Parts: sequence; C-alpha cells; structure tokens
Amino acid sequence: MKITCQRESLTNAFALAASIAPTRSPKEILQNVKVTAAGGKITLTATDMEVGIRLDLEEGVEIETEGTALLPVQRTMAILRESNDESLSFETDDSGVRVTGSHSKFKLPGNNPDEFPSVSGFDEDKYHIVPTRLFREMVKRTVFATDAESSRFALGGVLLEMEGDRVTAVGTDGRRLARMEGSGESIGAHQTSGASTIVPTRAIQLMERALSDSDDTVDVAARSNDLLVRTSRAVIYSRLVEGRYPNWRQVFPQRENAVQLDVTIGPLFAALRQAAIVTDHESRGIDFTFADGTLKMEASTAEIGESQVELPIAYDGEPITLTMDHRYVADFCKVLDNETNVQLEIESGAAPALLTTDDGYGYVIMPMARDR
Repeated sequence: MKITCQRESLTNAFALAASIAPTRSPKEILQNVKVTAAGGKITLTATDMEVGIRLDLEEGVEIETEGTALLPVQRTMAILRESNDESLSFETDDSGVRVTGSHSKFKLPGNNPDEFPSVSGFDEDKYHIVPTRLFREMVKRTVFATDAESSRFALGGVLLEMEGDRVTAVGTDGRRLARMEGSGESIGAHQTSGASTIVPTRAIQLMERALSDSDDTVDVAARSNDLLVRTSRAVIYSRLVEGRYPNWRQVFPQRENAVQLDVTIGPLFAALRQAAIVTDHESRGIDFTFADGTLKMEASTAEIGESQVELPIAYDGEPITLTMDHRYVADFCKVLDNETNVQLEIESGAAPALLTTDDGYGYVIMPMARDR
C-alpha cells in the first residue's frame, strides 16, 4: 500500500476511529486502526469487539498502490497531531509502515492486517431512516440520564424503540427518566421487539459523533444482538446491553389534578444555579415551593450556609413544596436552549415532577425526602 493523505482530514477521521480502539487489551492487535486503500478511497476500521466502525475517507486522498495496513493508534495519532506537514505519505513493506512528510520520516512496526477482526458492514434490507438532527437530539437528551455504574446493566444504555413512523429513545438511572420522541421512516417493515434494544451509552455517543452536518438522515437497523448505524461516510455497530429495560411508560405520570406551569429554561437555570451555591455532595436537595405567583428555591447546608432565590411564575393555587436533586434539574436545562419554553407539571411534594417540551421531549424527576 502507498497512499498520500491531507493531514487535517486524515487526523479528524483517524481520531474518530481511534476513539473506539481500546487503550489496553489482551488482544494487542485491537490497538490498531486498519487502513484499506481501494477504489479511490481509504477505509479506516477499528473495534474493541463490542463496538466497531468502518469509516470512509475520499477527501484529500491519493492512492498510488492499493492495499492494507495496520496503524498503531497511539503513535500514529501523535504523528498526525504533531506534524506541521499539509500531507503525509504512508507506505508499507515487509518491515512495517513508513510515514513521510516534507520534513519528517517515521518507521512504525507493521502487524498482519489479515489478523485484524472483521467489522460488520451495513447490508440490511430492514431499517429506519431517522433525521440526523433528531438522532442527535435523542442522544443528547437521554444519555446523561443513564447509569453505567448500576448493577442493573440495562440502565447502562439508551433504549431505542422504532415502530412505524415513531422513534423513541429513553435513558434512566432509576431516579430520573428522559424520553425523546420523533418521526422516522420504516424500510422493509423494520421495528424493534420488546424492550431489549438497549445501546450502551458510550456506543451511542460514538454514533452521534460520527454524524456529519452534511447528512440529512441516518439509517438505523436493530438486530437481535446488535445495532447498526449508517451515515454517508461511516458504519458503526454495537452489541446491545443484555437484559430488559424497565417499563418506562409506567414512570410517566398520568394524573388529572396536576398543576401545569409554563417556564423558560434561561431564567429557571439561572435561579437554580444561584440556589445551588450552598449545596454540596452530601446535601444536594433544593426545596421548590410554588405559591403566590412565585417559585421559591431554598437550600441549606450546615457548614456552607443557606440560599433563597425567587422566580415569578403564573401560579396562585395552594402552596406546593417538593425537594429535588438540583443536578437532575440542571442536566435537563443544559440540553435545551435558554429560550426554550417548558411545561412543568407538579402534583404534591411526594409525587414526581414532569417537564415536557413541544418537540417530543419529556423528563421525570423523582422527589427527594425532605430532611427539614
């Protein structure tokens, strides 16, 4: 193989592929990215045996001799980042890989590319077409609520439900739950079955990173044990988390007498940050009191102090106070624009709070026990 690549475009592509390769593994060959040069493009392949990627690069690539090579992740990434050359050449021989710039030369050891595990391509005839913007929002608005540390493995991923024109993503750690819904297109009557299409948090974040701004849509195919995502330049697969997801629909409150309030994210988040100044790791609860046209946020920590911040709201009913972990409210605010209008639904101090937007996003926060 002998190729010349524009350094900047190769660096961006290689960094994405390299993020999947394990930094440590009993299989040292996995600490490489496989490069295949053929048909006027190069394909970068990486895997940790749980997640894999095939990434095509045509921009800034000249192929003099087709072939394959294994590039060690750490050293190659260092060369790409430290080099000042606009382009770099890669050439293989029996002793390894030579990397050449206009003012630099490197020699890297070469392992046998034939020993590198294969990474699935996208050959499915049943899948969903999902708008790229929606897929990004689904990931952004749910992954923060997952719990990779939980002994309940199913909580360490995002549940994807796809049926007909409905696509739903859900993340929960048992104390709060985030759900994002939108519209997609089913090809070949593709649909998920049951509550077992749980994509590991890290994997679905990598899938989101692989999306390009030039892609209007992304193809998503759920199989029995894995999930495939196809963009214009990449295919990523991930094994699914074993287990069944909790019945998340039961978590969403269905109530007739709840109070529904309209709030704007910017002012809510600003007031929350002020109230949280006197909280610490042990004392994370903030009392939210709704009364007399005001939302009053109060926090008290023995060794730090007290806070009280007020926000005007359109509510003049009976006073309601519920205590929530300020981090959970902040996480919700962080994934929305400051101008976003949100409907906040509350019922009592012992019932969960429900926050929803008009674009299919819902978020449930379980109340904390009040200690004062």
